[in-house]
Formats: sequence, structure tokens, C-alpha cells
Amino acid sequence: MRLALGSAALLLAGLATASAEAPKDPSGTWLTGDGRAKIRLDRCGPGQSLVCGKVVWLKVPNTDAGAPRTDLKNPDPKKRSRPVIGLQLIEGLKPDEEKFSGELYNIEEGKTYQVSLERESAQELSVSGCLLKILCGSQTWTRVPDVNQQAAVVPPEAPKPAKAAAPPKSAKPE
Repeated sequence: MRLALGSAALLLAGLATASAEAPKDPSGTWLTGDGRAKIRLDRCGPGQSLVCGKVVWLKVPNTDAGAPRTDLKNPDPKKRSRPVIGLQLIEGLKPDEEKFSGELYNIEEGKTYQVSLERESAQELSVSGCLLKILCGSQTWTRVPDVNQQAAVVPPEAPKPAKAAAPPKSAKPE
């Protein structure tokens, strides 16, 4: 009996240690460190074990000309007309000790970085990334309320001139 209880205690201790090392779920909407975009992170992939993310809001969603911002710096010319809002930046980050690791596409440079995401608290997400393992940086994203995907603001068409109203028909005397 003593052996069984001891084994059970060791097993439970082992499970507690294994679960403590599992990364905290980063799902939610996060404001980037510079405040220029909100990224929606969701679980994806087989068994919802991976993390994916897309742009759902931009501080400046349109260009100076009024057109929706697009993926202009993408190295693939065929992808440069893709709207930034709704663009998938993170695909399939894998659990890696206490964080999720994989690749993140940076729209501003048209480059892909090795990245890791780690929840610091309920409201903070540490995002660390490297290009070619030598150019590295990190920033903290802040949790914000979930939002519906932002629609790019399209400038309204110029108002059409109103049609002149016909004068009211007057009743003819009989």
C-alpha cells in the first residue's frame, strides 16, 4: 500500500511538472508594441496544438491616397496587392517549452523572422524574433478586447448633384 501511494505521488508530481512547462495559451487579440496593429491569435492545426495569427486592425488602415494598405514589400510581386487587414502573419507556431515558436511574416519589411511568443501575464505577451539568427529584437504586446475584423475605410464617392425637384403641380380651377 505504501509503495502504491508513493508511486501515485511521484506520478502526480511528474504530471504537475509536465503541465507547468506547457506554454500558456496566447489566444486573443493583441496590440503590437508600437500600437500600429492588432493581431488576433488563435489555436489552429491538428488538435488545436499550434498558434496562428492575422491582422484584424490597423491604426492607419489606408494609404494617403485613401486605398486600403496592401502587402507592398512582399518579395513575391503577385502578393503585393493583398490587403494587410486579414493577412495571416503567423502560421503554425509550435509549443516549445513555455512558449510557442515558429515564423512570423513582417509586412513592413517583407521578411520572415524566427519568432517565439510567451505569455508574461494575462495582459502581456512577449514577442521575440530573429532574422538569420543575428538580427534579433523583442517587444511586448498588450491584450485588448476582441474585435471584429476591421474593414479598410474606402473613401466615399463624390456626391452626385441632386436632381432639381419638379415644381408641385397646382390644381387647376374648374
